[in-house]
Amino acid sequence: MRFDNLRMALVAAAVLALGGCSQEPKAIRAEDYRTVPVKLPNGKEIRAEQMINRQDMLNGMMFREALPENRGMLFYHGKEGYYGYWMYQVKVPLDLIWLDKGKKIVQIVHKAPPCPGPRQQCPSYGGAFPASFVLEVPAGTAAANGLKPGMLLDF
Repeated sequence: MRFDNLRMALVAAAVLALGGCSQEPKAIRAEDYRTVPVKLPNGKEIRAEQMINRQDMLNGMMFREALPENRGMLFYHGKEGYYGYWMYQVKVPLDLIWLDKGKKIVQIVHKAPPCPGPRQQCPSYGGAFPASFVLEVPAGTAAANGLKPGMLLDF
């Protein structure tokens, strides 16, 4: 009889332990598909669309009407290089943040204005330091969160 009590206690413990593992996974929201959380040094989190393939990187924010607060675009260049960005056919002002391979901020351009064109009249920004990533966020985000070169972002 003692063996049966021990066996029942072990079965009950196993059931309770496995019960915690059976939680339903959360469904991903459509607006969060292909995004990654980017944690700023002050703890604030921005949800950034991941721009990895060439066509997505070329299009970026072109033709979009808005970039909501706490959202962004994170461009993955794959290797460090000097990457200049421009605002051709971008409709909203942005902060542009270049990061090295260690995810340390190396350069920030605040409030880059939209440039409807023509293409030849749109200036290029940044690219003065080797970078592997570029984060685009709504204009004013970098200053509002105290971002400066040398700070680390987490993603």
